[in-house]
Amino acid sequence: MNFINYYNNPKNFRFDSFKFALDEAYNRNHKILVETGVSRGKQKLLFFVKKNWNDGMSTMIFSDYVKFVNGHLYTCDISKKNLDNAKKFVSKNKNNVSFILDDSINFLKNFDKKIDFLYLDSLDGFYENASSHQLEEIKCAIDKLHEKSLVLLDDKEQKTDLSIKFMIEKNFKIINETKNQVLLSF
Repeated sequence: MNFINYYNNPKNFRFDSFKFALDEAYNRNHKILVETGVSRGKQKLLFFVKKNWNDGMSTMIFSDYVKFVNGHLYTCDISKKNLDNAKKFVSKNKNNVSFILDDSINFLKNFDKKIDFLYLDSLDGFYENASSHQLEEIKCAIDKLHEKSLVLLDDKEQKTDLSIKFMIEKNFKIINETKNQVLLSF
């Protein structure tokens, strides 16, 4: 999985967490990844968008992973502009990615496949209802997970407290934790 080294940028403070999570996903033969909240990038000038390493560039990383394993990424965002930006970032992997314009809770409620790897990052942690929103996301997705599924929560301590408590009550265990993210599995 040499592609991952491209993302080892000094500004990508989520790199170690993503690397650990995707190594674990690879060891578990994960093919179906689901992401809520796409990589938005940063506006540069009027029409150009550039990478925003502070956001981690998860959509790019996950699209490279699913291409590498011949899998598929389903990524959802409520903003068409964010989706359009993310599509530009992953154009070389477009056959392995489905972009869904929808509210993440509605998307997860209606998702009809088993999820190997779930990344919840749809509402920035500084919003008042971010914790309850992430909790609703995991509640909608839990019946789509299996015994080898991984769930990566972003914005630790800003929006993960309710989700982690709920998941531990459902017998999930924390298998990796960084300053910004928490990875859980059964």
